[in-house]
Amino acid sequence: MQPKINIKRAYEEPQKKDGFRVLVDRLWPRGVTKEDAAIEEWAKDLAPTTELRKWYGHEPELWPEFQKKYTAELKGNDAVDAFVEEHENKKVITLVYAAKDEAHTHALVLQGYLAGKFKKG
Repeated sequence: MQPKINIKRAYEEPQKKDGFRVLVDRLWPRGVTKEDAAIEEWAKDLAPTTELRKWYGHEPELWPEFQKKYTAELKGNDAVDAFVEEHENKKVITLVYAAKDEAHTHALVLQGYLAGKFKKG
């Protein structure tokens, strides 16, 4: 059974229905304590590289190209397979991120990519 994968901002209240909460940013969210975030794993290696993050700069006009570049990074990232293998038996995984723009966040790309990986097993 593949887990349900949700995404949620780090500034939103953690809830029981979030299941296993994973921070998927390279940097810890400003102003959020470890206790408040209720993070069970910090998967920095699933986040975009620093170079890609800086290139993108959360500019919506770069979103289509960012999605392609980040997906390419994920395809070559050994941490993805390790994450899938380690968490394939979880019921719910919530990918936690800090970005303000909920429509143009790497967590959306990662959510879709991981869903495909979990499906393949």
